[in-house]
Amino acid sequence: MASDSSAAQLKSDALMEQMKQHLSTDAGEAIVKKIGLVYQINIAPKKIGFDEVVYIVDLKKGEVTKGPYEGGKPDATFSFKDDDFIKVATGKMNPQIAFMRGAMKIKGSLSAAQKFTPDIFPKPSKM
Repeated sequence: MASDSSAAQLKSDALMEQMKQHLSTDAGEAIVKKIGLVYQINIAPKKIGFDEVVYIVDLKKGEVTKGPYEGGKPDATFSFKDDDFIKVATGKMNPQIAFMRGAMKIKGSLSAAQKFTPDIFPKPSKM
């Protein structure tokens, strides 16, 4: 195993790639119409707050991009460890439980955050 964490591939990268594809489908367009919010997701390889990769899940435009949000402030920002993000996004961990355990941190609008559910993610084919 390489000790250089910046080169580490996050499992979340693959999920975000699937999310990109998902948003271009009819199901994805329905989510965009329903939610219409912008989420920033910070994913850390091992520890929240360290070496985070930033994703923007723009459910106004139906886009997923890597890097900070250019269009002002996201409606809600979530921070996860890579493994915990996968668990929440695939429905293996309830977002509320993740939050209570400190596996997920939230900044921004709580009402916006409550619309961030596993339903917005594509069902994983294989991980």
